[in-house]
Amino acid sequence: MLERETAEAARIARQAGEILMAVYATDFRVAYKAEADPVTDADTQANAYIVHELRKAFPGDGIVAEETEDWSDALEGGRCWYVDPLDGTKEFVARNGEFSVMLGLAIDGVATAGVVYRPDNDKLYAGVVGDGAYLEERGVRRALGVSTVADPADLKLVVSRSHRNRAVGEVVTRLGIKQETTSGSVGLKAGLIAEGKVDLYVHIADKSSMWDACGPEAVLKAAGGRFTDLAGNPYRYGGADMRNRNGILACNAAAYDAVLPVAREAAKAAGLID
Repeated sequence: MLERETAEAARIARQAGEILMAVYATDFRVAYKAEADPVTDADTQANAYIVHELRKAFPGDGIVAEETEDWSDALEGGRCWYVDPLDGTKEFVARNGEFSVMLGLAIDGVATAGVVYRPDNDKLYAGVVGDGAYLEERGVRRALGVSTVADPADLKLVVSRSHRNRAVGEVVTRLGIKQETTSGSVGLKAGLIAEGKVDLYVHIADKSSMWDACGPEAVLKAAGGRFTDLAGNPYRYGGADMRNRNGILACNAAAYDAVLPVAREAAKAAGLID
């Protein structure tokens, strides 16, 4: 029933997308927060805009945004927005279009509503858990629903364009997966699963953060999918540690129970989980 929240988040994401595309059209500078962790003026400008607009629209809500670095609002109780102003900065730098704006609303530590917006082709995913999800593309809106593919060998896997580690290869081999596609941005991968175009995404690493997960989780779960860590635990949003230490498993509901044990074992072998 969070219609206003979803509508405002969609509006804000679209405007932030315009900010990204304005920078995208220039010879922008790339800095690095850490090795292999780029940041651009697009990240910081969109971040400032989103935080400002959320504070105006929902003054009582907490906000955790990647480029703000003030995460004192990250409490497990109440309402808190998790914001990634530019998910897929590497793809932004590579100019392949596979980047997104992501906003997720956690209520009492649970991802509840979210939007993911790909600005280069005006593609907006939005959802409220329990109330459904939709895709709005070039002015046309349609409901989203994950696939019903249950046989692991028939699953379509989406993998990261910028990194695919050996542990993911182990999952592919053990499940007998024959179909793979690539995409940047966690949100766009979750969106593809929500559309039913692919069935599975496995991130066997501890490099993602809460703002990478909240919006995509809400969209995928609203579309009938599953989104957990690699031990099968639900995400809890809140606390000082922003890192998703146990990776990501995003999947349609039909295949989740078959995929989880294999993904868990691969994560154990990689030393990610106990």
